[in-house]
Amino acid sequence: MAEKLKIIPLGGLDEIGKNMTVYEYGGEMIVVDCGMGFPEEDMYGIDCIIPDVSYLAKNKARIRGLFITHGHEDHIGAIPYVLRQVNMPIYCTRLTAGLIRLKLEEHGLAKAVKLITVEPGETIRAGKFSVEFIHVNHSIADAVAFAIHTRLGTVVHTGDFKIDSTPIDGDVIDLARFGELGKEGVLCLCADSTNVERPGFTPSEKLVGETFMRQFQHCDERIIVTTFSSNVHRIQQVLDAAAACGRKVAVTGRSMENMLKVSTELGYLKVPRNTLVDINKLKGLPKEKQIIVTTGSQGEEMSALYRMAFSTHKQVEIAAGDKVIISASAIPGNEVTIGRVINELFRKGATVVYDRMDMLHVSGHACQEELKIIHALTKPRFFVPLHGEQRMLQTHCKIAQQMGMARNHVAIAENGSVIELTAKTMKINGTVPAGEVYVDGSGVGDVGAVVMRDRKRLAEDGMVVVILHVSAHDGQLLAPPEIITRGFIYVKESEDLMRELQNVAEEAACTVTSSRKRSRDDGDLKGAVKSAVSNYLYKNTKRNPMVIPVATRL
Repeated sequence: MAEKLKIIPLGGLDEIGKNMTVYEYGGEMIVVDCGMGFPEEDMYGIDCIIPDVSYLAKNKARIRGLFITHGHEDHIGAIPYVLRQVNMPIYCTRLTAGLIRLKLEEHGLAKAVKLITVEPGETIRAGKFSVEFIHVNHSIADAVAFAIHTRLGTVVHTGDFKIDSTPIDGDVIDLARFGELGKEGVLCLCADSTNVERPGFTPSEKLVGETFMRQFQHCDERIIVTTFSSNVHRIQQVLDAAAACGRKVAVTGRSMENMLKVSTELGYLKVPRNTLVDINKLKGLPKEKQIIVTTGSQGEEMSALYRMAFSTHKQVEIAAGDKVIISASAIPGNEVTIGRVINELFRKGATVVYDRMDMLHVSGHACQEELKIIHALTKPRFFVPLHGEQRMLQTHCKIAQQMGMARNHVAIAENGSVIELTAKTMKINGTVPAGEVYVDGSGVGDVGAVVMRDRKRLAEDGMVVVILHVSAHDGQLLAPPEIITRGFIYVKESEDLMRELQNVAEEAACTVTSSRKRSRDDGDLKGAVKSAVSNYLYKNTKRNPMVIPVATRL
């Protein structure tokens, strides 16, 4: 029987985020990335979403390691939650390891997990797999792609990448190695589809540095810059431009402070002499010498920029004339919250410079021409587009076909699909459990679809509680029902409706109690009251609150 290599995406398809892919060969498995997704607006109370790893938990003994491409949340965010269920050694580059270590310490897991750092260019043996780390450019330092070598063939897993010929750290993506792999023969390419709808090339990160210089020169006000805390190269360019203009920089926001600490310790961020100061010292300087780098580029409610805009930040208050530079683009779904913060900044009299106005942000993902270069260099026999919504996966499939690949050599899969490869064939053969697990506070997975449905209903229509006082002796009502509402109507202004509700509930209850013999079970009583009250409310208010009857025996 022909040898098979299985590729099983557990997250990252038909969505942005939550990236996780399993490779299975010769009875052994490795996992690539372990990301989280962000909740949608109607997911009330949910902090984040992680992949369903029940398939991994079932096959724990066969897993040889977790390999991480880079340190963004959509690739490492689920690690503390997943490793509680499935502990496995983690292989990643130095900066990624520094960020993962912070997460593990926060969750009290640092001692329980084996974290192995690998340099780009090195190869790790993991059972029947050899995983080669290849340097790529992205919007975070130390990002890699993987060449996963097996006896059946090599799979190239790009992770998130772009081709930047003038990167800030001077390390251009290792295109030569992709070309060598193409000559040796690549069985399958699994590539990032995030920016596949954009023609051309992604601009270089260096352009943003030039914009900072333009913005900082000839400005005699305080400057506040917000960007993604993970983008070390962007922070480097702020520091360099500040030093060139004779300004001092202070940092605020927990994730930004953490990133600064880790990247400076590991040598990825080179702070110019006498540029970085404590935020409390910065206040004593003239405003034309001040720059504050802060979190909050997505308008998050707890972030430093949000707190500054709405006057709840302990150290920084936005003043008229401040220049606020938003050096980030909106993650889909965050446009409203960012808009709210920008409006508030304008209201406070600040000058706000954001993406649409200047070269303030460049993407970390490859556009069409860069993707074509990777396809041309690796010359894969088969192709699986990863990391993207349905339209992106389909567009990437079309690009592969333009490059001469047959349609039946491309697999547009879903989370949980089992993509089976032999040396000559590729097919989707069945599925494994894959889905969303909600994290709410310290609870992981205890909030399911039923709870989410209830939360949605409570948020939209509120609740009505009907308290029935029933005699323990003969099961009859002892008093008219009590009605309590939350999030439905303001009781003091709706006394007529409350009286009517009381009557409806009492009638329904009496119909049941008069016909039954001394039953100990109040299920039929509650059921009758619930349906009578629900029907009445829908008929009269066109609303459908949650009705909860409570029977107390006295």
